[in-house]
Amino acid sequence: MSSPESGGRRFRLPRELRIILSLGSLVFVVEYLVIPQFASARRSLYLLSNLNPVIVALAVVLEMSAIYAYVELTRTVLYPYAPRRFDVLRVNLAGLAIGHIVPGGAAPSGALAFRIFDELHVPRDTNAFGMAAQGAGSAVVLNLLFWVMLVISIPLNGFNPAYGFAALAGVFLLLGFFGTIYLITRGQRRADAWIRALARRIPTLNPDRIAQTLEKVAERVTLLINARRNLWWAFTWAGLNWLLDAACLWVFVWAFGHLVSPIDLLVAYGLANVLAAIPLTPAGLGVVEGTLIPTLVGFGVPHSQAILAVLSYRLVNFWIPIPIGGVAYASLQFRRSPNSPPAGPAPAPET
Repeated sequence: MSSPESGGRRFRLPRELRIILSLGSLVFVVEYLVIPQFASARRSLYLLSNLNPVIVALAVVLEMSAIYAYVELTRTVLYPYAPRRFDVLRVNLAGLAIGHIVPGGAAPSGALAFRIFDELHVPRDTNAFGMAAQGAGSAVVLNLLFWVMLVISIPLNGFNPAYGFAALAGVFLLLGFFGTIYLITRGQRRADAWIRALARRIPTLNPDRIAQTLEKVAERVTLLINARRNLWWAFTWAGLNWLLDAACLWVFVWAFGHLVSPIDLLVAYGLANVLAAIPLTPAGLGVVEGTLIPTLVGFGVPHSQAILAVLSYRLVNFWIPIPIGGVAYASLQFRRSPNSPPAGPAPAPET
């Protein structure tokens, strides 16, 4: 018979086993989804000679604009303790780099951002709420965008079973998101009693500390909801982040000689990114490519053009941010060296 201590602990896979499973999933996806696409792309390399550098530059600018929108989203959810834009940009770039290397969804990049913002003197309750709201809110906006495009696209193009799976996943995400918001803000007393009762059953948790954390999170949620302008801008910047990133993909498809309907592209884009949220590979490596290419082909994009467009987009969206993020992280480390003065909090103006 197990002791109370052992009964209260959550079962976790050994670290070595988790690493093996993650690497195994990564190797499987690369072997069966990524490498075949590169092999097919080699037969279409002649299309590269027809690329217009101006159009390619436009795609790069759109991706940079998407990153800037995410910076503004971060500053909005950290209001009024957001650091300078340049610091937030470097933190986000460093988070992108780690998220593109380590599987696990948004958790590794969120943990890195939380640690750096903590060192930049963002209050911990604001920091924790901001990182959670940024990730969850961005996912909510993506799913809403995907649903709207599905409603428009299905009567025109028919239904695909993959759409139903992604839409169902979005339903659970939205129910969990808005249910949590309701529980924290409207049912705080019930939530407090429920969390205290749960915490008492887990030996390592302090019920009073957990309740205080819940109270602070509830205050931050209420502050953001009451600051309607900030809330509006948070959803606006999250939407712009997704739309500008999708526009980068659309421009690359155009660069290789095909104009696809924006509605069709957003359906393919939303489907790929919703499925990529399953933390099997870093930032959906292989999942995005393996979803986008056949979906675009199904919407009439020639196979060779779809392959090169998606691979070019992923070069700008996935691969190039890795070294840039590494440089950004190194610059943050240098800033926080013993010889550098600590950065004080810089209240952000209300956007």
